[in-house]
Amino acid sequence: MAIVVFVLVALLVLAVLVTGNWYLWRRLFRDTTQGPGAVRRAGAVVIVTGWALTVGAFATSRSDVPFWLKQLLAWPGYLWLALSLYLLLAVLAGELVRPVLRGVLQRRDRSAETTAAPAAPAEARADVPAEPETVPPDRGAGAARDAGAGGGGASAAPEAPAAGPSRRLFVSRVVGGAAAAVAVATVGHGTYGVLRGPGVKRITVPLAKLPRAAHGYRIAVVSDIHLGPVLGRGFAQKVVDTINSTQPDLIAVVGDLVDGSVKDLGPAAAPLAQLRARHGSFFVTGNHEYFSGAEQWVEEVRRLGLTPLENARRELPHFDLAGVNDVAGEDEGQGPDYARALGDRDRGRASVLLAHQPVQIHEAVEYGVDLQLSGHTHGGQLWPANLLAGAANPTLAGLDRYGDTQLYVSRGAGAWGPPTRVGAPSDITVIELASREA
Repeated sequence: MAIVVFVLVALLVLAVLVTGNWYLWRRLFRDTTQGPGAVRRAGAVVIVTGWALTVGAFATSRSDVPFWLKQLLAWPGYLWLALSLYLLLAVLAGELVRPVLRGVLQRRDRSAETTAAPAAPAEARADVPAEPETVPPDRGAGAARDAGAGGGGASAAPEAPAAGPSRRLFVSRVVGGAAAAVAVATVGHGTYGVLRGPGVKRITVPLAKLPRAAHGYRIAVVSDIHLGPVLGRGFAQKVVDTINSTQPDLIAVVGDLVDGSVKDLGPAAAPLAQLRARHGSFFVTGNHEYFSGAEQWVEEVRRLGLTPLENARRELPHFDLAGVNDVAGEDEGQGPDYARALGDRDRGRASVLLAHQPVQIHEAVEYGVDLQLSGHTHGGQLWPANLLAGAANPTLAGLDRYGDTQLYVSRGAGAWGPPTRVGAPSDITVIELASREA
């Protein structure tokens, strides 16, 4: 039964993709040309090639093919995925513009016809009507012959208007061109926003149990860096430099650091060794670590100077810092263990929990955690995907409260799949803890 459901879902997805891409081809290439030709064929080749690269990028991302091949496929493949999404949205929005533009052109044409109508003869405008001219029968017949022959003079037939694109073709070209321009600009701006590196977001979070001595304690939270075939060592260096510039007391890396093996991405992650904070840097796994060899990455980040919290807790001078594995580790027998991380702690002390996914908040509430720090959602990354991400997570981004437990969800520093963000800019968050005793 499960196989039948999978096949039906796969066929439905395939049908949607085929229909959507045929619609794109029709609006952008068929409707903007006057007949079969090179432009229509080129459009079909572009769309098919784009999706072939996208499928290749995803298919090789978790395979053992050479890393250079993954990089070669990733850039065009992932960018095409983002571009096709916004092309489709822009073309759909264009359907609302088409009738409006056609109406404007129709009114303009009617106005032009009215203005171009010939003026009445001067005699007709006189106060006394002019007498009709008497035309001999033979002369009238000759005049008719002259008119029928297309001869010169006032009675000659008007010349045919110059040939040009029809109103429908003109509208299709304007709307299709505008849709393509908007889609390219949107993806270009969103990609630039990712590649230039995350910004810094600062918030203050009061904790009821935090002592006065810890008032103003700064935690730099970074999640979802997603080092891989697209975002490499240079991007990691930007993230590290941004974090260090905030001069935090503690650094929390809350999962999805990488999309690939230590063998491929070890050099890309090397700048993490430069992270500096008074009380150190801590790491918990995200779901993508379990796609990339979690055990090897735990050892690698430890070698780089970070402290992995695998269902573990550290008692810092003024509060407890705990971390649990991501729920994706359950398939490998390495899932979250809240009792091990939080079960025997002193609940009179303030506590901060690092847990990659926001859905882990419910267990945090049960164990009396004061603040959970998470990522995973990317804030939706590509609008309107935020609607789906918001439905799948208790909090999409920002600070929220569940009972006595507060949850902060970072939008993340990098991007998964397309190196593009629209409506969800990347960030590194500096959380300043506040004591109610201060």
